[in-house]
Amino acid sequence: MDQLPQDGFSLILLVFVLGIKHGLDADHLAAIDGMTRYNAPVNPALSRYCGVLFSLGHGAVVVAVATIACWVAKAWTAPDWMEGLGVFTSVFFLSLLGCLNLLAVIRTPASQIVQPVGVKGQFLGSLQRAGRPSLVAVVGALFALSFDTMSQTALFALSAQREGEIWRAPAMGGIFMLGMLATDGFNGFWISRMLRQADKTAAIASRIMGITVACLSLSVAFLGAAKYFSPKVDAWLDGYELQTSVAVIVIVCAALAAGLLLSFRRVGKTV
Repeated sequence: MDQLPQDGFSLILLVFVLGIKHGLDADHLAAIDGMTRYNAPVNPALSRYCGVLFSLGHGAVVVAVATIACWVAKAWTAPDWMEGLGVFTSVFFLSLLGCLNLLAVIRTPASQIVQPVGVKGQFLGSLQRAGRPSLVAVVGALFALSFDTMSQTALFALSAQREGEIWRAPAMGGIFMLGMLATDGFNGFWISRMLRQADKTAAIASRIMGITVACLSLSVAFLGAAKYFSPKVDAWLDGYELQTSVAVIVIVCAALAAGLLLSFRRVGKTV
């Protein structure tokens, strides 16, 4: 995506949906899952809000960096090679996350809840055992210091700088954060609820959700590579960023609903 729409409503909708989609990143899901699991037995109240606090910390960095980058963009132009590096980095990590989460689904016993697998969290060590609201927000902020998040933030900054309206950069960052908050906040509540139930319903729902997130990661990686290496694919998808992001969200919601429905039916048969 090289630029954002200029129409006010379309811009707000697209940035909000991009935030929702960003919140579905497997690294986000894994980090929130880990902090929720850690706090569930000792601080149940905090465990329910880990997703909210994570996205607030993450979003604060997005807003700050977008504002700073908007000023810097006046005197600096990104070199052409950065686009290729960004595509390679994104495709590599999305493919890795997809494969790791598929393996997690396969290796997890049918009676247990599937735990999402992330890559970024491996570098944070004990920080993921955050037992205070401020620390959970700090983890979210650290997750924002990555190439994929920074490239998204740079897009907001460049769009605002191109229009000569600096205020647009933090505004888009804030809208992006709200979309991410909706996804990550719900994810924290959902994981906390599953851990309290810890029954067949939760195990089946988490399995279907794990497969869906893994397949989406691999699909987005394939699509990103296809767009970069094939001008025909790039031209065909040009202008469909909003529709693609909405499709991702709809698929995840459908998978979650299907998992819950299937689990309820299976549990009903065993009663």
